[in-house]
Amino acid sequence: MSVAMSSTCPGLYCGRMLINGSVEGECGVCPRGERTNLQNVCERCTEAPELYDWLYLGFMAMLPLVLHWFFIEWYSGKKSSSALLQHITAMLECSVAAVVTLLVTEPVGQVRIHSCRVQMLSDWYTMLYNPSPDYVNTLHCTQEAVYPLYTIVLIYYAFCLVLMMLLRPLLVKKIACGLGKSDRFKSIYAALYFFPILTVLQAVGGGLLYYAFPYIILVLSLVTLAVYMSASEIQSFKNLIAKKKRLVVLFSHWLLHAYGIISISRLDKLEQDLPLLALVPCPALFYIATARFTEPSRILSEGGNGH
Repeated sequence: MSVAMSSTCPGLYCGRMLINGSVEGECGVCPRGERTNLQNVCERCTEAPELYDWLYLGFMAMLPLVLHWFFIEWYSGKKSSSALLQHITAMLECSVAAVVTLLVTEPVGQVRIHSCRVQMLSDWYTMLYNPSPDYVNTLHCTQEAVYPLYTIVLIYYAFCLVLMMLLRPLLVKKIACGLGKSDRFKSIYAALYFFPILTVLQAVGGGLLYYAFPYIILVLSLVTLAVYMSASEIQSFKNLIAKKKRLVVLFSHWLLHAYGIISISRLDKLEQDLPLLALVPCPALFYIATARFTEPSRILSEGGNGH
């Protein structure tokens, strides 16, 4: 009763309902799509997401698509002509899932969303901040304070999985004739593993990913580009342009580099941040310029000659 009569509510996320212009009821959890303001009153979230929020959602949306492409390429084999069509189908599945997810999120039927602004890391983990005013009873105020950034990703993954199960098996059965029966569906089986992993990752580490994803993109894109160029034995521009696939991989990594730079800078000051995009080709150019000096066979031969 003391909680209900006090002027403010305990904890960071407990609030009272605003009904007909007056604050009524006891302190408790705010309805979905609302969060407490400075006066501990539940307030409807009607703002559009910031650029950084969209970039985070884009990152989480890219994860299943990139994993789809990786496993399709991994299991399709070098001589398989079905890989390209599977890549296109995977992109179609994820694109349709993204559009449908936006349409079913408030405001329903529109390709835009209302969002509660993320203020601090604890907004993602409100279940850890349920107060105990009398040190005995806990006041449960767990809610989605970052609405809808937490649940919209999970809904998107669910749609991706459903669309994949509806479209991909029929497609693979029709076109993947060059593969054995056991290899045909391996990329689909891989998705049945990585979707639960991505779901747990979002559920447990969503808040950490929100703040860390720009650096994750940059580091992973740099590492994977270096590994790919090394595995493909690309040591000159001539090697690089020898195959169209290599150029596609290079430009894809450049897009990821740019995505990471934009996410870090947030384009707060365009005149300062846009020139940073000129750094995008630098890692590939540096690799090509220095690859010949770090060739293991050359180092071993020079070492042998030295002895």
